[in-house]
Formats: sequence, structure tokens, C-alpha cells
Amino acid sequence: MPEQQRLQIILASASPRRRQLLTEAGYKFKVVPSYINESAFPITGVSASEHAKRLALAKAKDIAKKFPNCLVISADTVVDFNGEIIGKPADAKEAEQITRKLFSAPHKVITGVAIVRLNDGTELSETDTTTVYPRKLTAEQISKHIKGGSWQGKAGAYAIKEKGDEFIERIEGSLTNVMGLPMELLQRLLKRLVR
Repeated sequence: MPEQQRLQIILASASPRRRQLLTEAGYKFKVVPSYINESAFPITGVSASEHAKRLALAKAKDIAKKFPNCLVISADTVVDFNGEIIGKPADAKEAEQITRKLFSAPHKVITGVAIVRLNDGTELSETDTTTVYPRKLTAEQISKHIKGGSWQGKAGAYAIKEKGDEFIERIEGSLTNVMGLPMELLQRLLKRLVR
């Protein structure tokens, strides 16, 4: 869309998956990651959706202060396991605990997406939710997963693959949401800005 190409977009995320999804969708953008202190946002008393939206907005606002004329896009992904908010594991031990828990039952992957541009007061934020039905993993598979290190920096200690995933039986909802940036939601939000 030519209008979208005229927008100066900044992706406030260091995630290679988010960068890949935006690139594949044809957007031109600059990457300026936000390093806000996520632990300053307590998870008690808020829903997983609210928490993801709050973090995404905080990251977008953080970068928007430095680039007030640009459209800053940010996202934050969390996992909701029966009402418990699960983010990124701190270490291998926590990654193993999370993996054992999540691969025992269906869970929800929730991504908050925020778009902020300070010079005209643009501020949009919404969430997308995908239900993930995992395969039951053997102790050997869990051990191999933890040793492989692919859990690092991933909400819920895993990353979904586009094709043939050994961890996932099926999903209900957006695949790109589970990858960290729900493109259908992002494109809906951006359309509101280019009318």
C-alpha cells in the first residue's frame, strides 16, 4: 500500500521474528529496540491481555519520545496458562518448569500491539489471542529443548515454527500472533491511520 510506505515506521523491538514478519509484509522500517524495565510492571491484579497491552504501550512511548514524527510499533507477548501470566524465563531451570507446565494443557498466547506517534497524538493499542494445543512432550524432548537454548528470550520458553512443529498439535487463531507480531491486527490498526 503506497500510503503505508509513506509512513515513517520504527519497530521498537529487537526480535528477529517481528522484524522478519514486518519485512515479509512489505513494510519499510527502522529498528530501535526499547529496553524498558519490564519488572517495573507487576503482574498481580491485571489480566494477561492488560499486561501485554501495557508493556507494548510503554515500549512504544519510550521510543516515540526520541522520534516524535515517526510511527512507533511495539509488541509484547505473554502466555496465559489458566489465568497465570507467563513471560520469558530467567534461566534454564525456569524454562524447564514453564515447558513442563505449558506442554501439559492448552494455553493462550497473547500479544499486545501498540502504535504511537507523539506529534499528532496517535496512540492505538490492542491485543490478539491464540489458543495453542500442545503435544505431550517426553522427558527426553524437554531436556533436548532446554539444552538447545531456543527458549531464551521467548515468552512461554518456546517459539513456534511456520511448518511442522514438533511441539504443537494445532492452534486456534493467528499464527503470526504466536510468532510475536499478529500481522492481521497490526494491519487493521495501521489502516485506521491511513484513511
